[in-house]
Amino acid sequence: MKPATALYEALATESGAAAIRGINRGIEKESLRVASDGLLARSEHPRDLGSALTHPHITTDFSEAQLELITDVFDNAEDCLEQLDSIHRFVYSVLDDEILWGASMPCVLRSDDAIPIASFGSSNVGMAKTVYRRGLGHRYGRLMQTISGIHYNFSLPASFWPWYAAQTGHSGDPQTLATEGYFGLIRNFRRHSWLLLYLFGASPAVCKSFLSGRDHDLESFDEGSLYLPHATSLRMGGLGYQSDAQARLQVSYNSLEDYALTLREALTRPYPEYQAIGLEQDGEFKQLSTSLLQIENEFYGTIRPKRSIHPGERPLHALGERGVEYVEVRCMDLNPFLPLGIDAETIRFLDAFLLHCLLSDSAEDSPEENEALRRNQTRIVNRGREEGLTLEDQGVMRDRTQWAEEIIHACIRTAAALDEARGGDEHARAVAAQLSRIRDPEQTPSARILAAMRDDTIPFFRFAMDASERHAAHFRARPLDPASRTRFLQQSADSMRRQSEIEAADSMDFATYRRQYIEQELLPGRAPAAAETG
Repeated sequence: MKPATALYEALATESGAAAIRGINRGIEKESLRVASDGLLARSEHPRDLGSALTHPHITTDFSEAQLELITDVFDNAEDCLEQLDSIHRFVYSVLDDEILWGASMPCVLRSDDAIPIASFGSSNVGMAKTVYRRGLGHRYGRLMQTISGIHYNFSLPASFWPWYAAQTGHSGDPQTLATEGYFGLIRNFRRHSWLLLYLFGASPAVCKSFLSGRDHDLESFDEGSLYLPHATSLRMGGLGYQSDAQARLQVSYNSLEDYALTLREALTRPYPEYQAIGLEQDGEFKQLSTSLLQIENEFYGTIRPKRSIHPGERPLHALGERGVEYVEVRCMDLNPFLPLGIDAETIRFLDAFLLHCLLSDSAEDSPEENEALRRNQTRIVNRGREEGLTLEDQGVMRDRTQWAEEIIHACIRTAAALDEARGGDEHARAVAAQLSRIRDPEQTPSARILAAMRDDTIPFFRFAMDASERHAAHFRARPLDPASRTRFLQQSADSMRRQSEIEAADSMDFATYRRQYIEQELLPGRAPAAAETG
C-alpha cells in the first residue's frame, strides 16, 4: 500500500479530483422544545409534525420534547443546509409559542420525572424504541439524555473506491476496500477528534439545575451557572452520555470483525447493575435487555461506522452482511451563535478533516492507546483552551497548539483537492479560519460563550434563551411558501398513515418480538446472541 504522502500527491491529480467529486453528507440535529418561560415543553410531539416513527425528516430522540431534524443525503454543503433550514421553518410554523433550544446543554430542568420519554406508537418496533429509552433513563438518568448535538454523516462517492484501489494496490471487491478504508478513517479520527472539540466545542457552562444533587468538579460562574474556565465541550465529558460501565469497554476498530466481536460481548453478557434494575415489572418492560448495552446505539463513541438497516435488523448484522456505508460523526455541539447550529464553513472543514483521516497512515489501535485517547478527551473537554496544554501522542506528550497546527496543515492539502474537485476556494478558506482559532483560543465558540456571559452579566440560561429566541425569530420571519408547507404537511400525513399500517401488520406480542430482536444473529455466520432475555 502506498504511504500517505503518495496518496496526497495522487489526490492532487485530475483523476484524484474526479474521485472525490460527489462526497456525500447529511445532518441529524437534536434540539429540545421549550416553553416561552424556558422550561422543557411537556406537550406531546405535535401531530402536524407527523409520526416520530416514520417521518423521513422529523423525529424525536430520547424525550418527547427532543426533536431530531434529519436531512437527506447531499453532495454539497449548501443544499444540505438549505433543506435543514426549510425543515426548521416548517417546524416553527407548527410550534405556536414553543421554541427550539439553541444550545447543547439543556434548559432549566426540574427532575427526571419531569422529562417525558419519547413515544413511537403501539407497534412492536415503536414499543422497542420507547423501552430502549426507558432503559437509558434507568441506567443513566433522564437528565443526561436531554443533552443535544449534531451528528454529521459522511461518505465517499462510489467512484472513489476504484481510484483508491488503484492507488493502494488493493485487489479485493470495492465494498471490502470501503469497509477497511472507513475503519482506517475511524482510527485516525479518534486520535485527532480532540481538535474538533477544541475548535467547535460550545458547551463550557451549564445551568445549576442540570447538576442538582450530583457530584461534579465545576466552578460557580454565577448563582445560576456552573462552568470551567478553559472548558470546550462539557457535553463530551463526564457530564454527558458517559458511564463508568462503558468506560471499561475496550472496543477495537482494527477491522469490522474486531469491532463486532468486542461490541458483541457488551451486547450479550448480563451486567449485574442492570440485572438489578430488572427486565419487566407489572407487565411493562423497563429495558430491552440486562446486558451492558441494550442495543448497539447505546455505545457512545465520537464516531460510528454505519450501514442502512432493514426493518427489524440489528446494526451489527447489517454491517457484517453489507459492510460500512458511511461514518457518523457524533462529537459536534450545537453552535448557539448559528440558527442551524452549524454552517457551511464548519461542514467544509469537516470534509477536509475526514478526508485527511482517510488518506493518512492508520496504525492499529490498542487498549493502551484507547486509554490515552480517553485522557486526551478529558483534558480537552475540561481544559482545552488552557495555555500550554499538552496531550498524549503515541506515549509522548505534545503541545496542543503545535499538534493542532500540524493537523491543520495536512487538512490544507485535502481542502485544496476538494476545491479542485468543486471549483472555488471555500474549503481552503474554511481550513484557514480554523488556524486562526488555534492560535487565538478566544475565537472559539466556547470562549465566545463565556465572554458573552461575562460582558452581559447573564447566566448560561439567559445566554442560551436569548440565542434561542433570536433563532426562532429568524425562522418565523421567513415562513415557507404555501406549496412547500403543503408538501411538508403531506409528508406528515403520509407518515401517520405508515405508522398505522405498521401497527396493523404486527403479528406477534411485544414480549416475543423483543426476545427475537435481542437474540437475533449479530455476526453473519456465527451463533445468535445469547443475552439474558427473561
